[in-house]
Amino acid sequence: MPFPFRATTPTPLRAGHLALGIALLLATLWAAGATYVLVFHDEVLARFVARQAAMQAAYEARITDLQASLDRSTTQRSLDRDGVEARLSALVERQAGLERRQAAIADLVGVAGSESGADPSPIGALPEPVSPGLELRTGEGPPGRRSARETGSRLAAVERALDRFGQVQALSLGRLAARAGRGTERLRSLVARTGLDPNRFDQPKPGLGGPLVPVSGDPFALALAQAQRARGDEERLRRVAADLPLRRPILGEFSLSSGFGTRLDPFTRGLALHTGLDLKAEYGEPARATAPGRVTAAETAGGYGNMVEIDHGHGVVTRYAHLARLAVSPGQWVRAGDIVGRVGSTGRSTGSHLHYETRIDGEPVDPQRFLRAGAALDAWQFSGR
Repeated sequence: MPFPFRATTPTPLRAGHLALGIALLLATLWAAGATYVLVFHDEVLARFVARQAAMQAAYEARITDLQASLDRSTTQRSLDRDGVEARLSALVERQAGLERRQAAIADLVGVAGSESGADPSPIGALPEPVSPGLELRTGEGPPGRRSARETGSRLAAVERALDRFGQVQALSLGRLAARAGRGTERLRSLVARTGLDPNRFDQPKPGLGGPLVPVSGDPFALALAQAQRARGDEERLRRVAADLPLRRPILGEFSLSSGFGTRLDPFTRGLALHTGLDLKAEYGEPARATAPGRVTAAETAGGYGNMVEIDHGHGVVTRYAHLARLAVSPGQWVRAGDIVGRVGSTGRSTGSHLHYETRIDGEPVDPQRFLRAGAALDAWQFSGR
């Protein structure tokens, strides 16, 4: 009777046992046949040799088929594992890249949030980390194939999650760049209100050389660079705005007794240029710095009487005149809101008031421009942009 055979895909060990069993069977049959021929007839030898040859050919064919099947199964499992491992390695590398991108966006969001005073929009969290140890059982038979399919499905799900998160990151960058762009335009408009040219603050310094490092063509890298430039422009103008004299020089009650421009001089009764604002206030009311800066003068200066001058940078200077008393010294650094003196009536004055001036590059300009810009900035910041 034929050698019993189970139609399952063998492991290499089982295939070896099968081949050994067949070889032993053939050897036993050969020995028994040889003994039989020695005892009986030559005709039996002929029939036996024929049957043996047929049996040997059949089993050799079966072994060849089994070995080919085993080779195909092993090769397929190897290919399956190699394919899954390649996908898994790519996913781990991709997630690491997304984490680096997320850190860059978080830095950008942190700057935007701290500068504006508003909570940044949420940009989501990274998907669960891809584990390099995703199980892939490669045993024989249907369980191994099911495991491979399950692993493939899990990897596909992670790939889709990373795709979605990459889209969220791109959307977040776009929103950050757009918000920074709007902020920059508002600040440029605000600076222009003061009479300053906004372009004087965003001219890049010329490069002096150095190694050439080409910008990556990666879409995310380009979008990140654009968002960073937009944030840089906004931050630069925000620092400029913080340096400008946008605050009121008197916090208490006062009234505007004389504005900027041509007026009748109170002493000569002729037309004359009034280079600032006259703010009528109680004698001794604190006069405050309207922006941070360095005191360049604190002295009695002719018709100004007791006068303080502060350089705020960017070509902008403020003056506080007719003071009853000085509260600062030349060279002193003051912050916005610091008291620089007390309202009085020294110098060419007809009553208790503060003469307040702003100058750009040495030329007097209407301080109301700065005060209105400051009110607009306060309203903008209060509204949360």
